[in-house]
Amino acid sequence: MLKIFNMIFLAFIPLFVAVDAFGILPLFVGLTNGMKPKEKNHIIVQSFWTASAVAVIFILIGRLIFKFLDITIEDFKIAGGAILFCISITDIINPAQARKLPSENLGSVPLGIPLMVGPAVLTTSLVLVPRYGLLPTIISVLLNLLIAAFVFKQSHYLMRIFGDAGAKALSKVMSLLLAAIAVMLIRSGIQDFLK
Repeated sequence: MLKIFNMIFLAFIPLFVAVDAFGILPLFVGLTNGMKPKEKNHIIVQSFWTASAVAVIFILIGRLIFKFLDITIEDFKIAGGAILFCISITDIINPAQARKLPSENLGSVPLGIPLMVGPAVLTTSLVLVPRYGLLPTIISVLLNLLIAAFVFKQSHYLMRIFGDAGAKALSKVMSLLLAAIAVMLIRSGIQDFLK
C-alpha cells in the first residue's frame, strides 16, 4: 500500500508541473471575466470532465496508436520533449494574452483541451506509465486536474492574493520547470534510442 502511494506521489510531481494550474489561472480569469458564478461553475465542471476523459483515453490507448503508426516511445519522448521545450520557452519569452471567448463550450476548448490537458500532460503521462504503473499515473492525472478545478473555483480569492504580477511570476517558474522536464525527456529518449 505504501509503495502505491509512493508511486502516485512520484508521478504526481511532474504532472503537477505539466498541468500548471496556477499558470493557467490568469487565462481562466481572463476567459471567464464578467460571467456569473453559476456560468463559471459550469465551465469548471465541463473543463474537468473533458480534460479527464481525454487524458485517461490517451493513457489507455496511446501506445496502441503508436504501434499502429510505428512510433516508438523514444520517438514520442524526443518529439514531446521538443514540443514542451518550445511551449515553455514561448511562455517565458512571449506569454499568450488572455482572451475572452464567451462560449458554451469554453470549458471543453480551450480550457479542458489544450490548457489543462495539452502536449505537456499527454507526453508526461505516457512516459510515466511504464515507470510508475497505469493506475498511479491515472490517479495522479485526475488529482492534478481536481487541483486545477479547485484553483479555478477559488480564482477570485487567489488572484487577490497573488495579484496579476504574482500569478505571472509563478507561471514563469512553472514554465522553467517544464523546460527542464522537456530536456530530461529528450535526453532520456536519446539515451533509450542509443541503447
